[in-house]
Amino acid sequence: MAKSFSVNLAVPITGAKILPNYVRPAGVAMSPSFAAEQKAITEELKAQRKLYGEVCQMLQGAANKLNNFYEEMFSAHKEEIARLSLEIARKVLMQKVSDGDYEIETIIEEALKSSPGSNDIVVHLNSEDLASYEKSLSDGEGCEFEGIKFVADSSIGKAECMIESPKGTIESRINGHLEQIGKSLIGSV
Repeated sequence: MAKSFSVNLAVPITGAKILPNYVRPAGVAMSPSFAAEQKAITEELKAQRKLYGEVCQMLQGAANKLNNFYEEMFSAHKEEIARLSLEIARKVLMQKVSDGDYEIETIIEEALKSSPGSNDIVVHLNSEDLASYEKSLSDGEGCEFEGIKFVADSSIGKAECMIESPKGTIESRINGHLEQIGKSLIGSV
């Protein structure tokens, strides 16, 4: 039978701590109730670890399903997304054109970059854009394109132009640019 002993302290005990690396001395037995409690705690921890692992697997499975759903939905609607993006761009551009928030010289320069080099180039512009361009030249603000003839053309919209040369015709039209962007969007999505 185990012997009991008592310790008398001058002050009350305010706390107790089990040492993390405590090794029971040889010959000192663990009480049966403590051993049972330790075993129950160990089993509970194992059960919690197992449950945690299962929850992690379920969450990973749910995340994978969500990613697959996202990919399927995006793939199924890529053309609609591209069309919607294009329509938004069209509305923004039309508002900018309506407000006159563009530089016709820049549009002409970009179109000329695509034009085959040649003499006798004729640039067709909307009559309002032509008037604006000529005004900027007379004010000394615009850039003059040498050797190029400018004509008003009612079939050309604002912020657009058409370049004619003996080697061919280049059109710089908003709808044409938007169609190219749309094809690129649908191809890359």
